Amino acid sequence: MSDSPSAAAHDEAHTGPVKNPKQLLLAVFFSFVVPVFVIIGLVYYVTSDNKPAAGAVNLEKAVAARIQKVGTVEIRDANRELKAGEEVFKAQCSACHAAGAAGAPKFGDAGAWGPRIKTGYESLLNSALKGKGAMGAQGGGDFEELEIARAVVYMANAGGAKFAEPKAPAAAASAPAATK
Repeated sequence: MSDSPSAAAHDEAHTGPVKNPKQLLLAVFFSFVVPVFVIIGLVYYVTSDNKPAAGAVNLEKAVAARIQKVGTVEIRDANRELKAGEEVFKAQCSACHAAGAAGAPKFGDAGAWGPRIKTGYESLLNSALKGKGAMGAQGGGDFEELEIARAVVYMANAGGAKFAEPKAPAAAASAPAATK
């Protein structure tokens, strides 16, 4: 009696859509692996869509930054009067040398300037122009090298040196002509 039509219908109602192992493997694959790849694709789509393209935010500034000039030219008055050592010291050197900041020898401190003065004027000037330790290079800034040299002589002489203040090259060239 097990071959009755109601028994066959009952057996079909309790079995699932998977009839063999091949169908089971396909069901597992499509149930777990495919959704993982779909999620990864959605995450990639959502995160990449929020990124603006390069230069899209402010196109004019981006273009200007890419084509900006490499250097600049600054025109200065070549005939301006050169500053004295004291003026240059007050304008550029006093920030560190007045207080002794970052190991700089204090202005007028003979003990701190003594070993430096023994190295000679050229060594002091070279250190000032190219920088030494925490002191940045002073050459090429707001003052000419001659003005920096005058400031070096001013500070060193206040510390006990007897250096002569450097003169302008044009004045030195015209001095022999005036003596003739």
